[in-house]
Amino acid sequence: MNGSEAKMLGFMEGADKRYVIPVYQRKYDWKNDNCRQLYDDLKKIILDKRESHFFGSIVSSVVPNGSKIEYHIIDGQQRLTTVSLLLLAICNLVAQGKVTAAEEKLDEQILQRFLVAPWAKEDDRIKLRPVKADRDALAKLYGDQEDFDWSSNLTLNYQFFCEMILKREVTVDELFAAIGKLEIISITLGEGDNAQLIFESLNSTGLALTEGDKIRNYILMGLSPQEQNTYYEKYWSKIEKCTANEVSGFIRDYLSVKQQITPTVSNVYRSFKSYAEDTRQPIETLLSDLLRYARLYEKLLTCRSGLNSKKLDDCLYRMMRLEIVVTRPFLMEVLRLNQDGKITVDDVLSVFLITENYLFRRNICEVPTNGLNKIFLNLNKEIIRYDNTTDDYVNKFIYALLSKKESGRFPDDAEFTEALATKQVYQMRGKYKAYLFERFENFGTVETKDVYTHLDNNVYTIEHIMPQHLTPAWTEELGPNYAEIHATWLHRLANLTLTGYNPNLSNNSFIEKRDAKDGGYKVSGLKMNQKIATKDAWGLPELEERNEEMIERAKTIWDFPKTDFVPVKKEFDSCSLDDENVDLTSREIVRYSYLNVERPVSSWADMYEHIIKYLHQKDRSVLSGLAYSTDNNSELTKYVSSNAEECRKALKIDDNIYIEKNSSTSMKMSILRRLFPLYDADPMDLVFYLKDAESEKGNENDRHEIRKRYWSYAIPIIQNQHLYRGTFSNVNPTMSNTLSGFVGISGFYTITPHILGLIS
Repeated sequence: MNGSEAKMLGFMEGADKRYVIPVYQRKYDWKNDNCRQLYDDLKKIILDKRESHFFGSIVSSVVPNGSKIEYHIIDGQQRLTTVSLLLLAICNLVAQGKVTAAEEKLDEQILQRFLVAPWAKEDDRIKLRPVKADRDALAKLYGDQEDFDWSSNLTLNYQFFCEMILKREVTVDELFAAIGKLEIISITLGEGDNAQLIFESLNSTGLALTEGDKIRNYILMGLSPQEQNTYYEKYWSKIEKCTANEVSGFIRDYLSVKQQITPTVSNVYRSFKSYAEDTRQPIETLLSDLLRYARLYEKLLTCRSGLNSKKLDDCLYRMMRLEIVVTRPFLMEVLRLNQDGKITVDDVLSVFLITENYLFRRNICEVPTNGLNKIFLNLNKEIIRYDNTTDDYVNKFIYALLSKKESGRFPDDAEFTEALATKQVYQMRGKYKAYLFERFENFGTVETKDVYTHLDNNVYTIEHIMPQHLTPAWTEELGPNYAEIHATWLHRLANLTLTGYNPNLSNNSFIEKRDAKDGGYKVSGLKMNQKIATKDAWGLPELEERNEEMIERAKTIWDFPKTDFVPVKKEFDSCSLDDENVDLTSREIVRYSYLNVERPVSSWADMYEHIIKYLHQKDRSVLSGLAYSTDNNSELTKYVSSNAEECRKALKIDDNIYIEKNSSTSMKMSILRRLFPLYDADPMDLVFYLKDAESEKGNENDRHEIRKRYWSYAIPIIQNQHLYRGTFSNVNPTMSNTLSGFVGISGFYTITPHILGLIS
């Protein structure tokens, strides 16, 4: 690798040079703000009379190609392309006579020295060769303005520079001279240089790469130019298309499927690199699998399942409108199982519809969403683990969801009814309101209305039947308790409907709203308004009646699933460290999972010790800092010490680092919850598997009954023994492990027979 200082224009000059942006690079995506920064820097060079200005580095791999020298740009394409656009803007404006240059033939000089090879073939004249998606747009900038591609960033930034030049804040001669003062570090790689490692270590002054950009570079950069083009066309360009160029988000979901761990948004590239290196898949195998999942991902984005099921596609569209993305890893797996012939299209439809109902019921009941990511991350694995097959997939799926507790629960009809009946529906977020009214209008009929589009375009609006501002006519109609009725029912579901004529209805009386020729309830084409149109008044009785009817309909629309499935071996209850509302008192832990690695344990203390030692191995500074801290106000310093004697039953973590162990389960959880943020660890990644509470209770009852039967059998034998004769004459069978008796001497307490571990 060779690096040297160079002038930007010196790097660009030469008819035999070509600057190739490899296919693994992203499109040109500097925005106006980036270009404005460059233009302002050039103005400062002029106004401050600077001799030079550092413009960053350009890293390239030099590839001879006959009489030409190709510079494959590894880093710096944004800067190189932007300077080319600025030079082209100067050149064209001078040639068109829109600005005047003092230097003779400045336009021809710029064109032939830096932008084109004048004697090359037509398709080889432009020296800069962007990625394929940008190539046509750049070529058009060398032609007539009528042909420009205004959808391209290249064109927009070229136009920006034209506008700046035409402001004449500085002359074109001054601007060209300032460009000549831009200095770069030109780094050229040799044969043995690892382009990827160098790329990763660079600090670019340009626009940051996305995680998807880094992954594309990682996959393609180490290949030969021919392989790069082949794999880019065969796989990567298709992956970008399938994911609507949101590759980073897609690969985050892909890794969630493959590893059951969701990387942070900023850590997708590193996680992918680690996954690729750990699995050691051939590049083409990895790309083929990525493309397969990208096509599944595309089905979720476009709402076209390709399974010839309108109901499924409609469901996909509704879920897309709700913008709930945590389900994507699971839903991709469901679609994959169908592709593999493991589950039917009807199974897929059932899973999607039940997922939709689960999400909406939770929203209405305001169940916290922080656990959803973990639920859907592990759901497919959980379903299959019941019997290690995909048989009876839907019933196992229902069982898995219904077995969730606390923040993972599937609200039943009682909870859903109570929540929806009193919900201030009008004050819900717009996407949920639109979804709710679309379902009420279109569920169960093929004569559907395009509710979403009409709401988006304000053709439909949500109408308060009893208006937000009461008129004298309304207060009279509602009766003496009008204020209470209005405050209670105004924004509830029973008082809301859809209309395309909200301005016409406004605050009119109910009869006027019902009978209006333009948009009244009687002439409305909306199904929701048909029953309202049959009423002669609108007060408390009508609100209560409609409320009951709509709640019953809601329970049908978002029905609560049922299943007869019961696993042969019941799965353990589970919760995560993030579930602060779960009462773990008297619950027995049997194993835990951290970062999807499971480990059996004998007690909470055992788990506590494992986790803290694991975290400490990852970062020794956290507990060390707490152990030697002089900040007495920190809660954690009360439990961490460098002296074992300062802790009750100290747990040794490392040399001179101890943590309190003799604490309740709830305190252990509290300490872990406060420790996790210090390690940037996600508490949802720590999952506890518990013995079933009912089973524990049943087991305890069984033990008590056995003990009582034991003493019923043993007491007569004990009473007949010479040693104990008379001592236990007045005792009765008990559920305890021990039995006590007294002799006739005050204050004297006898030996206590014990079951000796036969019953525990």
